Parts: sequence; structure tokens; C-alpha cells
Amino acid sequence: MGAYVYILRCADGRYYVGSTRTELERRVSEHNHALHDGFTAKRRPVVLAYAEHFDRITDAIACERQWKGWSRAKKQALIEGRLDRLPALASRPRKPSS
Repeated sequence: MGAYVYILRCADGRYYVGSTRTELERRVSEHNHALHDGFTAKRRPVVLAYAEHFDRITDAIACERQWKGWSRAKKQALIEGRLDRLPALASRPRKPSS
């Protein structure tokens, strides 16, 4: 059966990362109808920006946790298919030494 990890673009422009074992269309509809209280309930409507399927739910959950820690710029690069930018966006800028 597997599972999906997905990124939603909320009405306020923020991104939400989640995972589901159900069909993506159904899950997005649940977010848009505020069937689950949480981040997206007050930021509707939401649209599916990106999704990836995994054969194992454990892999999907691991990926979801990773993406939740990413910066907005890194999520945007993934959504745009700019995978070449991900390594550069992974490094944090260093503070100038005094």
C-alpha cells in the first residue's frame, strides 16, 4: 500500500508537510474541510504543491520528519524540481567572526 509525503501551500503562503496512507486527493480535501484541527485548519484553502510516494510507511515518516526541518527555500527548491540546489540550501550561513 505504501504512503505519501506531501507539501501543501496554504492560503497565507506557508508550507505544510504531512504524510498519509490514503489517497492524496482525499487527504487534501480533509485539510480543506478542516476535518483535522491543526496548522492548516486556519490557513485554508490549501493546494497540493508536491508529493512523493514510498513503499514503506516507515520511510515516508522518516522523510516527513526530514522535510519538516527544512527551510522554506529548500522546500521551494524541491517543489520546483530544482534538486541541484538542495545541497547548497542545506548548509547554514556562517556568522562572521568578530
